[in-house]
Amino acid sequence: MTRLLRAHATRRQIGTGLLCLTTCLLTPGANAQDIPLPRPREPQTGSPTRAPDVRPWLTLPPTPQLPEPSRSDTVAVNGTRIFFAQFGQGPQTVVFLHGGLGSSRYWGHQVAALADKFAVVVMDTRGHGRSPVTSDKFGFATFADDVAGLLAHLGIPNAAIVGWSDGAITGLQLAMTKPNLVSRLFAFGANSNNAGLKPGGSKSRVFAAYAARCKTEYKDLSPNPERWAQLMKGLGAMWRREPHFTKAELATIKAPTVISDGEHDEIIRREHTEAIARDIPHAKLVMLPRVSHFAMLQDPAQFNRALVEFLSD
Repeated sequence: MTRLLRAHATRRQIGTGLLCLTTCLLTPGANAQDIPLPRPREPQTGSPTRAPDVRPWLTLPPTPQLPEPSRSDTVAVNGTRIFFAQFGQGPQTVVFLHGGLGSSRYWGHQVAALADKFAVVVMDTRGHGRSPVTSDKFGFATFADDVAGLLAHLGIPNAAIVGWSDGAITGLQLAMTKPNLVSRLFAFGANSNNAGLKPGGSKSRVFAAYAARCKTEYKDLSPNPERWAQLMKGLGAMWRREPHFTKAELATIKAPTVISDGEHDEIIRREHTEAIARDIPHAKLVMLPRVSHFAMLQDPAQFNRALVEFLSD
């Protein structure tokens, strides 16, 4: 009975955190400047002079711009409209899937590093960035169907999938249900169920600043910025019920896989990341030091090394 009560309390805490994040983002006037991030510690008076205590995992560097694409468009896919952009050329296609609330711009550092060796595709998840909100239909199976539809539209038979956060979960879903489309999978910051989340993690300063920044960016990117509340409502419902992948389902993934995360992830339990890596046959666990859920911004060189090493293996 005690265990059941504890489990119930944990689920309630997680749900409360997500609802708090949703409520804050729906509040008029909220923006990234309203949420100060921790400043480096200054040396105490009289102590020897030393470099500031810079902790990358407590920072949220600026959102990068994507390089100039060779092609970009918004196309009808799976009952909605999806923005995509293509870069570079190479024998292997790499598709980048971004995290919830964000856009493909968050992959700017990675696209710039890979486009000289790979054919790169980015897309804005339905309702995010330049892909408009066209319904309240949100779910990882739907997101995976959108990826499959875009690949079919572009005539790409399969690709290496690089996903972050919600994009990583979509990558897992795609690898389980449409394995012929996934040649490799690099999943960063994923959870396979809500038990893998840290209660209250979404209320950390860096995570809250990211969410507020996304709201501001949405006004500039979305063709229908007034639909932000509709997006938040749909995502909030999805986050409360998904994902719910079983060990048996994860065990069906056959593509070479890296399960990765930052050592200081604000919302994902390290032991959960380790468990996902164990449940996928032959998956490799890659934990990146001194970064959090936003490693691709906090230390892009480190993130890119891990990614290129995997894609080139």
